[in-house]
Amino acid sequence: MTNTNNNNNNSKHIIKPDSICIGSGRFLRSVLVPALNAAQLHPTIVQTRGTSFGNYIQNRSEHNNNNKNTNNDIKYYEVDTVQYDGTTSTEEVACYGCSNVWSLGKDEDKAQVLQELIPTMMEYCNVIGVGVTEAGLSKGSKAMMDLTDVLYACHCNKVKCSNPHGRICVINTDNVPQNGSTIQSFVMHHAVSSSCYNREDASSSSSSSFVDFLRDKVVFHNTMVDRITSQREGSNGMVPLCEPVPAKALVIEDLNGDLPTALSLLSQTLDDKDGHFGVVVRKEKGQLNSDIALKLRVANGTHTAVAHVMALCSLLLTDVLSSEQGAGPLLMKYLDAFFDGQILVAGKLRFVADVQAVYDDWRKRLRHPSFGLSSFFITQNGAAKGGIRIAPTVRDLFMNGQDASVTTAFAFAAILRFLTPATPVGAAENGCYRGWLDGSSRSSGCTKTKTTLGEGESQDVVYADGMRYNLDEGWYEFKCTCQVQLSLLSPSSGRRTCITLCDALGEMATARQPADYVDVIVAYLTSKDGGDMQDLYDNAATKSSFLTLARAVATLYARMVAGDKMLSLLNEMESKSGVYGNMGFLESCSVLVDGGRTDAEYLSIASTVSAEVAAASVIDLHTHLLPPSHGMLCLWGIDELLTYHYLVAEFFMTAPSSISPQSFYALEKKEQANLIWQALFVDRSPISEACRGVVTTLSALGLGAALTKRDLDEVRKYYQVFRDGGLEGAEKFSELVYRLSGVQYAVMTNIPFNAAEARHWRPKKKEYPLQYRSALRVDPLLAGDRSTIEAALKSSGYEATLDGARQYFLDWCDTMSPEYLMASTPHDFFVPDGDLAGVKKTGVDSNALKEPFAFVDASGAECNACEEGDVPSVIDEDSDFLTLLMEVCEERDLPLAIKIGAHRGVNPDLQQAGDGVVAFADSQMLARLCTRFPKVRFLATFLSRNNQHEACVLASKFRNLHIYGCWWFCNNPSIIKEISTMRVEMLGTSFTAQHSDARVLDQLIYKWSHSRSVICSVLIKEYTKLQASGWLANRMEIRRDIRRLFGGSYCEFMSKSFKV
Repeated sequence: MTNTNNNNNNSKHIIKPDSICIGSGRFLRSVLVPALNAAQLHPTIVQTRGTSFGNYIQNRSEHNNNNKNTNNDIKYYEVDTVQYDGTTSTEEVACYGCSNVWSLGKDEDKAQVLQELIPTMMEYCNVIGVGVTEAGLSKGSKAMMDLTDVLYACHCNKVKCSNPHGRICVINTDNVPQNGSTIQSFVMHHAVSSSCYNREDASSSSSSSFVDFLRDKVVFHNTMVDRITSQREGSNGMVPLCEPVPAKALVIEDLNGDLPTALSLLSQTLDDKDGHFGVVVRKEKGQLNSDIALKLRVANGTHTAVAHVMALCSLLLTDVLSSEQGAGPLLMKYLDAFFDGQILVAGKLRFVADVQAVYDDWRKRLRHPSFGLSSFFITQNGAAKGGIRIAPTVRDLFMNGQDASVTTAFAFAAILRFLTPATPVGAAENGCYRGWLDGSSRSSGCTKTKTTLGEGESQDVVYADGMRYNLDEGWYEFKCTCQVQLSLLSPSSGRRTCITLCDALGEMATARQPADYVDVIVAYLTSKDGGDMQDLYDNAATKSSFLTLARAVATLYARMVAGDKMLSLLNEMESKSGVYGNMGFLESCSVLVDGGRTDAEYLSIASTVSAEVAAASVIDLHTHLLPPSHGMLCLWGIDELLTYHYLVAEFFMTAPSSISPQSFYALEKKEQANLIWQALFVDRSPISEACRGVVTTLSALGLGAALTKRDLDEVRKYYQVFRDGGLEGAEKFSELVYRLSGVQYAVMTNIPFNAAEARHWRPKKKEYPLQYRSALRVDPLLAGDRSTIEAALKSSGYEATLDGARQYFLDWCDTMSPEYLMASTPHDFFVPDGDLAGVKKTGVDSNALKEPFAFVDASGAECNACEEGDVPSVIDEDSDFLTLLMEVCEERDLPLAIKIGAHRGVNPDLQQAGDGVVAFADSQMLARLCTRFPKVRFLATFLSRNNQHEACVLASKFRNLHIYGCWWFCNNPSIIKEISTMRVEMLGTSFTAQHSDARVLDQLIYKWSHSRSVICSVLIKEYTKLQASGWLANRMEIRRDIRRLFGGSYCEFMSKSFKV
C-alpha cells in the first residue's frame, strides 16, 4: 500500500518521520508499518544490526524514479500477499527519513541515529515499534538497551508527541505475553541502574529525570501480532510473502486512550474490505489476554502440534494441509480432534469468546491452498513452544478434572522425537544437533556433510538460523537450550542432574521401553524452559493425571524412536485400531499407559518385532561385573576390553613363537593390549565375534573417528576423561554403559571367599547403584574345596563344622541379599543314579551338620580365592556339601544357578584363556537334582552346543528348572540363532534368551547389541510362521512376549516358591 498523501503531488517538501520502527523483521514490515501508514503516520525503519534492509530500499531507485518520487527521504519496500485464489498482489509500503541507512548495529551507526535522526529529523515521535525476537526481550539484551537509548535521546532532545495524552506509544510485534509490561520493566531497569542515564543532558533544560519521562511520557502497550509471513523466493528475506491480512493482525491494548487517534480508528474499519488493516484496539482490561490466550492455544497450539510431525515426515510446507490427497486429510483430522477434544473443551471452561469461531477462522488460514509456511521453520524453539502453546490447555483440563487425550500425548511426543539427536554426542560447534527423518535409519543423522558435492548428489537446505536439512540423506539440524532436571520421580536416589534436554534424549541412543523414558519426559514437562507444568506435578489433585500424560507420551515416543512412522501412529488413532477402539483421536491418553486396554492392532511383524526388541529393557541375569564402588575389581576401559580372555586366546593363535604365555602375562596390561590391538585389529580385520564386539562398543561410545584412523591412543584419551574423575567418573561411565546397552540391571557374581572382594561387604557393606544386583557364588561347596571353606570359616570366626559353614552362608545371604546362589560345576561333576523313590525329598542330614570337622582337614588360615581356574573333585549325591547347599537354598528360598560344561585348564599356561568345553556334559545330573530337591529352584545354562536340546527337554519336564542364556563359547551369533530358535519352538517364552556373562563393564554394550539383532531375526521368523498359521499377534502381545524373553520369564520364575 502506498500512502499517497506522503507524495504530496511531487512536492519537494520534506516529510519528517514521526515514528521509529526498531528492527526490520517480517512481522513489523508486513503488519505494523503498513498500519502506521494507513493512520497517516510517517514511520522510519532502523535496523537492530546490519544494514541489509536499508541498502535494499536505498537501491530501489528504479521504483522511486518510476513513481516520480522527488523526495529522497521517502523510500518504498514491497510486501507480497498470496490471495486464496492463488494470485499474488504486491503492495508498496512507504518509509520516511530515508536520506540515510539507519542501523543500531555498530557504535558509529548507532551514534548517527541518536545524534542525527532523532535530534535533527524528528520533531515528533508518536510511535516506537519494536520488532525483536523473543530472545531480544530479556534484561540486558542489546535490543532493550537500544530501545532505552532511543527513548533517552527523545527525552534529551525534547522530541514532541502529538498523541491524545502526549505519550509516546511503544508497540511490540512479537507474541511474548504481556510484552509491553515486560519491555517497560527492562527499560526502567536500565534507566535506573545505568550511570549514563543518571544525569541531565547539558543541552536539555528539562527538570524532569529520565525515569520520570519514562513513567509520564511513554506508554508500553501490550500487543498481539498474527499474520503468517514467509519471504518471496530469491529476495534474500527483503520481501515478505504473506497470507491475506487476518481480522486480528495487530491487537493493541490501549486502556487509557493513548494511541494516535487515526490508529485507533483503524479498528473500526474491520468490515470495510478496502480499509481493513487488521488493527484491533482493546480498551477493556482482560480482553487482550483472552485474544493472546486463544491465539496461543488455537492457532499456535495446533501449528506446533502439526509442524514437528510434518517436518519429520519431510512435508515441507503447511499448504499440504489443504490437499484432499496424501497426508493432508489425516493431519487435519488429527488437528480437528486435537481442537475438538482438548482446546475447545478447555477453552469453554475459561473464555467468554467464541472459541469455535476463532478456530474456524484459523482453520481457513491454515488450509490456504497457495500459501504454506515452512514446517521446519515452525519447529524453532519447539521445546519452549510446547509449554507456551499446549500446556495452558492441559492445565485447564486437569484443573477441572478432565483427561488429556491421545492427541495431546502425540503432540508432545512429536516435539521430543524431533528434538532427539541421532547420537549421544552433544551439539556441534555451530550449536546444532542432528536428528534423523521419519523412515530413515538413525545412523542417517550421523552422516558428515560433504563440503563438495558430486554430480547428482543432494544439496543441504538452510531453513533458519544456519540450520539445515537434507531429505535425500535423511537428516536435519536443530537447536535446543532447554535444561531439564533428571530423576524428579525418585529424588531419594540423589541423582538430580541438570542437563540439556537433547543430551538427555541423545544419551539413550538405543531404543528403549516406554518406562525408560518417563524420567526424561517428566523432566521436560516440568522444565521452565519446556512444558512448564511443574505446578501440575506438585498439585496432589492433578499429579496423577500429569503422570498418566507423561507415561502416555513415553509410550508414543518409544514407538517413534524405535522406528514406527508418525503417520502410521496417526492412522492407528484415526482408524480406531487397538487401544483407540472406542473413540479414536478422542480417546483418553490413559489407554496408552502400560496396564491399560490391550492393543488389538495387527501390525507388520518385522517392524513391530524390531522396534520392540530394540526397545526392550534387559535383565542381565548373570555377569561377572562389580560396581565402581569396588575399586580395581570393577573392570572397564579399552585395555580391559582388549585383554579379555577371548581375545588373549585368539591372539595366541597368531602370536609369534617368540612370545610365550609367560612372557605375555609378565607385561603391563597396556602393553598386552598394544600387542593384541596390533595383531587382531591392525594386522588383521577384527572379524571374529570377540573383536567385532570391541568395534561395536567403541562405535557406540562415539569413537568411530578413532576406529577409522586405527588410533588406540585416541581411544585411551576418551576413557582417561572418565578415569580422571575418580569414583564419580567411573560411576558416570557405568551409567552411560547401562543406558547404551539398554540393561535395566545386571546380576553380579560375588565371592565371599575372595578377601579382596569381601572387604567391600564387611564390616560395612558399600553402597552401589541399583543397576547392580548380587549373587552369592558357592563353587567350593560343589568343588569340595575343603581348604578354602575351612580358611574362610576360621578367618571369619566360625566353627569349622558343617553347622558353622551353614551359618556362614546364611550370614552372607543376609549381607548380600543375593538374587540366587550360583556355581560353575566341574567338568566331571555328576550326581549318581540311585533308587530315587526311596530318597527323602529334602536330602538334608541335619545331624551331620553338628559333627565337628565333618568335612575339613586342619590347614592354614589363609583364604584362597575361588577362581574359575580351580579344578574341583568329584561329588556324589550323598555329599554333605551338596546337602548343606540345598538346605541354605531351601531355608532362604533362593534358587541355585548352575553353569554346566566348562573344562578348566585345558591349557593352563593361558590361565583364564586356557579353559575349554566338555563336549557332552552329564545333563541327567540336572534332572536328578530337580527330582531330589523339588523345593529348590534351579537356573541352568550349558556350555556345549550338544547339550542344548536335552536342556530344553528337561526344562519342559521340571517346573523348578529355568534355562537361560547362551554361555561363553555358545555366545556367537550363529549358535545364538540356532539355540534361540530351538528354545522358542520347544519352550515358547518360558526361558531367558540371553545373559552377557560380561567381566568388563563395556562389554554390556556389544553383547546386548549383537544378541538383540540375532534374537530379533529369530522372532520375526517365528511370528511370521504363527501369522501364516492363522494367529495374528498384536503389538502389545509381542511386547509382552519379548519382555519375558529379556528378563520377564526370569522374574516370573524367581517369584515362584515351592517351599509349601
